[in-house]
Amino acid sequence: MAAEPQTTDHRKRPRRRGDALIAAILHATVQELEERGYAALTMEGVAERARASKASLYRRWPTRAELVMDAVYSVIPDPGELPDTGELRGDLVAVLRQTARLLGGPAGQALRGLMAEVLLSQERMDRVRAHAQGRGRQMMEEVTRRAVARGEISPDALTPRRMEVGQALLRNHFLFHHEPISDEMVEEIVDEVLVPLFHTSPANSSK
Repeated sequence: MAAEPQTTDHRKRPRRRGDALIAAILHATVQELEERGYAALTMEGVAERARASKASLYRRWPTRAELVMDAVYSVIPDPGELPDTGELRGDLVAVLRQTARLLGGPAGQALRGLMAEVLLSQERMDRVRAHAQGRGRQMMEEVTRRAVARGEISPDALTPRRMEVGQALLRNHFLFHHEPISDEMVEEIVDEVLVPLFHTSPANSSK
């Protein structure tokens, strides 16, 4: 007779509080996303894995969507930790590769699920947009700031709209094409769109 699969009873471990509890909840949420996907993720499952009460989750995150947004944001690297390749092209490739890896993991699963869930709420849609664009834009700002400091591009080339282009192209492909983001695609976006764009000033591009 085959042995029944063993399951881990997360409730038997000691509970945590404060920042340690928040970190545990966010980590548990990411793990639940990896194992179950967004559709099957529940507040109960996260609470059990994090050794927390459901009340402690709902006090901080009234909805599953808000919890997942914060959990995904917590795993996005800080822009200051990006490698400095010494040139704009290399830095842009590094940023988009990192975004592609994130979209290929729990963050991508969450983004697809969140988009379907928040369509009827403008407030939630705005929050998803802010989370999706915020750290990505910060990473673009960091690498283009370096390029300005090296004298590769002009400060005039750094407009808010241009900061969104590369990440937006990746998100569009991810959401509407059910296939991985290849390294070839990353380099095409950098070489055909971003590098030419950042080497053109807004005044010249409008002529």
